[in-house]
Amino acid sequence: MDLADWSARPRPARAPLEGRYVRLEPLEHEHADTLYQAASAEGAEDRFRWLFESAPQNRAEFDAWIAHASASTDPLFFAVIDKETGRAEGRQALMRIDQAHGVIEIGNIMWGPALQQTRMATEALFLFADHIFALGYRRFEWKCNDMNVPSKRAALRFGFRPEGVFRQHMVVKSANRDTAWFAMTDQDWQHLRPTYETWLSSDNFDTGGRQVRKLEECRL
Repeated sequence: MDLADWSARPRPARAPLEGRYVRLEPLEHEHADTLYQAASAEGAEDRFRWLFESAPQNRAEFDAWIAHASASTDPLFFAVIDKETGRAEGRQALMRIDQAHGVIEIGNIMWGPALQQTRMATEALFLFADHIFALGYRRFEWKCNDMNVPSKRAALRFGFRPEGVFRQHMVVKSANRDTAWFAMTDQDWQHLRPTYETWLSSDNFDTGGRQVRKLEECRL
């Protein structure tokens, strides 16, 4: 592959990304009220099990996390806004931003109950991928604890390809983490993008919001 004309890619901006069902907004304190509700809702311990931080124990602790996360440039955090309600129902980040080589990762994903297994969550992933590849990045990564079966299943559903396991890669919450690596390339995205658009179209959902075709079926 000839990259004689390659140059470093621009950093993703702290700017909203607009979708049909969700809007990704750079994380700010104004998101704290509804995001705290999503983070601390029933099942919080399971949602935070594989994250670097634990579920918030109180609002003061969560506000301190918001202050730190909103000031970070890498990871660059975004709130996931349900456009129908205007509520921040989750958060995700662009991280390990490597402009020189055109590589970027999605991580720090916390999708609350209102987002989990919905078209909003899929669109939130789509908006990140579409944005970074439009900026000219060559590689989009997804990493997770190798024991996190739901995350690995989600990576495959989204079209990331498995690339192996880094053994004893990290110590997280006083435990070993073997890290499963997944990625998609800009060439992969040329084929994946139309399938996302097909799946996200309004005619792929019934009046109750249930999908007609699975995302994987749109790739067939």
